[in-house]
Amino acid sequence: MVCMGRTFLFECNRCGYRAKVSGGADRGFHFAVQTIQCADCKELYDAVTDLRVPAAPALSRWKLKASRLDAPKTPTKPPTFQAALNRLMFPGAKRWRWLHFKALCPVAAQHRVTTWEPPGKCPKCGYFLECNAVPYRRWD
Repeated sequence: MVCMGRTFLFECNRCGYRAKVSGGADRGFHFAVQTIQCADCKELYDAVTDLRVPAAPALSRWKLKASRLDAPKTPTKPPTFQAALNRLMFPGAKRWRWLHFKALCPVAAQHRVTTWEPPGKCPKCGYFLECNAVPYRRWD
């Protein structure tokens, strides 16, 4: 089964606001997103909520010290949508695990966010946004 996320173009007919977001929860093969509305930025974003990373291999004691320098760091905060999209996969990884994150504004983590589902209102003027029928982009 191939998982492909989709990004749609949402437009406001009243104020001309445009957003390229998934329009809710969406999942690809390597990460999952949730469309959020930031009350402070007055923007829509796709926030990364799940990220697939390589699982740490079982190591013997003598390899443990050397491997700490080589092991990829586990992120503590979610990457932006664009950073997750441009991430290079680890070709040698055989086992994977999922990291789960709280949906945060990519501009500032302390901003107030709510989940957004279509048909939703424009964050700028409050008028309903219209979605294009054809996906703007397919990712992952």
